[in-house]
Amino acid sequence: MRALHTTFAALALLAALGAQAQPADVPGAADHPMIRRFAGSWLAGQRVSDWDAAAVPATPEFQKADKYKFKDLVELEGKVTRLVYIAPRGKSALEVWRNYEQALNQAGFKKRFSCERDCSDLYFAWTRQLDPTKGFTWAKGDIDTPSGSRYSLTSALTFDQGRMLVGTLGKPGQEATVLLYSSLAANATTGLVATYLQIVEPKAMATGQVTVDPAALQAGLAAEGRVTLTGLFFDTGKTELKPESKAQLDAMAELLKAQPALKAWVVGHTDNVGSFEANEKLSLARAQAVVAALTAAPYKVDAKRLAPRGLASLAPVAGNADEAGRARNRRVELVAQ
Repeated sequence: MRALHTTFAALALLAALGAQAQPADVPGAADHPMIRRFAGSWLAGQRVSDWDAAAVPATPEFQKADKYKFKDLVELEGKVTRLVYIAPRGKSALEVWRNYEQALNQAGFKKRFSCERDCSDLYFAWTRQLDPTKGFTWAKGDIDTPSGSRYSLTSALTFDQGRMLVGTLGKPGQEATVLLYSSLAANATTGLVATYLQIVEPKAMATGQVTVDPAALQAGLAAEGRVTLTGLFFDTGKTELKPESKAQLDAMAELLKAQPALKAWVVGHTDNVGSFEANEKLSLARAQAVVAALTAAPYKVDAKRLAPRGLASLAPVAGNADEAGRARNRRVELVAQ
């Protein structure tokens, strides 16, 4: 009996040591309120942006010229939460995946697409084109194996048993876009599963943080013959000017009033996501929306002084390989005639 008690005590001690060995979550990090973590997981990495741009693949299809670039992306703006979890040892990749999938479905998830088999090309396109863990804050600790080997948390996501799910969650008009990816953590020797969650919630950008100086517009035109109108805002894929564009329109109208001889092109630009024909129409329609706003009340600029043009992705100012570059390329410029 004494030996039995000693055995139980030893097992209890080992269990306690195992529990203590699990690293702590990223300091200050927490689950997203919409989606709780798989039981027993630890939050190994996080990046939260109160307002930013993000993208998810629209389909699992790739460009013909490059199988590691998606055929089409959904460009999003709002509050962006990105999380990486490591599930407890002993849980299979499929078990973790099914639990997340079932929880999402029970909450009314609307699937855009999913991949559960042969998803390695999807993984490589996603990591190379969208760099999902860029700018992450990582917890202290590593991904360890039963044999004592260790791997960096930055290598947590892999193509091994990888599965991806993309869709929306929430009430109509307030849907958050969710991307879920799960795989073996680092490699098969760890016996662990990594899960990535990206949640983009629609949210209006805080405005009034930047003022537009008409003199700065004039200086740009004088120096380069063109100036980027950073204060014009459109919803993704839309052509209607958002209300927060008023300060930029005010400055443009003031500039045109102060320079009565000035004639200009209003030129729309896009990134290279989607077909050229669609982007050409979008860029032109946005330029037309700006001209329409300036020639209508209260500005009433002479329509003969402004001409809209759309160049789609023909004149990029940055590479289109990542979201930061694509965001710079989506712009409207004022170009002196």
